[in-house]
Amino acid sequence: MIRLISARIDSSALRANLVELKRRAGGARVIAVTKANAYGHGLVAVAMSLNAADAFGVARIEEAATLRAAGIEQPIVVLEGVFNAGQLAEAARLQLELVVHEPEQIALLEEFRGTYRFGLWLKVDTGMNRLGFRPEAFAAAWARLKALPTPPQILRVMTHLACADESGSARNDEQLQRVTPLVRALDAELSIANSAALLAMPATHAQWVRPGLALYGVSPFVGQEGAALGLKPVMTLMSTVLAVRKVRSGEYVGYGASWSAKRDSLVAIVAGGYGDGLLRSIPSGAPIMIGGRTAPIVGRVSMDMIAVDVTDLPPVQPGDKAQLWGGALPVERLAAAAGTIPYELLCGVSQRVPIELV
Repeated sequence: MIRLISARIDSSALRANLVELKRRAGGARVIAVTKANAYGHGLVAVAMSLNAADAFGVARIEEAATLRAAGIEQPIVVLEGVFNAGQLAEAARLQLELVVHEPEQIALLEEFRGTYRFGLWLKVDTGMNRLGFRPEAFAAAWARLKALPTPPQILRVMTHLACADESGSARNDEQLQRVTPLVRALDAELSIANSAALLAMPATHAQWVRPGLALYGVSPFVGQEGAALGLKPVMTLMSTVLAVRKVRSGEYVGYGASWSAKRDSLVAIVAGGYGDGLLRSIPSGAPIMIGGRTAPIVGRVSMDMIAVDVTDLPPVQPGDKAQLWGGALPVERLAAAAGTIPYELLCGVSQRVPIELV
């Protein structure tokens, strides 16, 4: 089958990134975060490539069920927890670990009469104001979990930094100062660090780290690329030239006539658009690669196609391969041109883009 566009996933790069992050973690165990279809990289394929991870982190129970159905046996942490008795029963059947961040979730566990002993993570809100118990409510929540009719197999603590990608931010120190006294008197393991904190703040490593973006070879820091951090890009989004058109000086290309040729030009029409996950907001001038050379996108991204000015490239023909990101063209570069973050591009890769594990 001819595939006009595909996401090639480098399993050896995935494994190399995990090795590097474990080295950086200094002995902390690693929850490999694979939520959102492993940041667009393919949930099952990524998990199977990361069999050296200590656990996997997903956002929702459906993702955990997919991993178990694929034969993944490592611990799986559901980062958003469960929200009704049916989900709790399913979590027990799948032998999952749960994050607990709301009183209602404790009530569900108090009503649970199954024999499965959950691994639980009590989440404390140290300043992000998204999920978790406030510090003043932490002790009571901890006591309720310790007293559950079916005692937890293990009870750990988790928090999340709001400004982890700003290593010099005073807010990080403030959040650490809030969580430290809460766990000091407990014989409890702690998880704080996401990718950015793992890479830049050793004080946050604690007993567990939970990298996401960095596993996929992408930098969590604005203005820096993964290669500078010793990481290898995992996804290469490949496409195909559909046609090459001669565009006269002064003529327009694409919807809205937002770009006009300043000279007689050659424009390649490349498969890939917002139907595949490329943002419509990607501007003219953003780079892609054809034949190993960089060329600018021109005009608006449409649903299935983009236009690229190849006037200054060696001859380009229909059928030639184009590289939208990956390898020599890091996704961070296209994200910066589009005024967004790499997460949005990677997670936005649509289901119609086939994933090829290499």
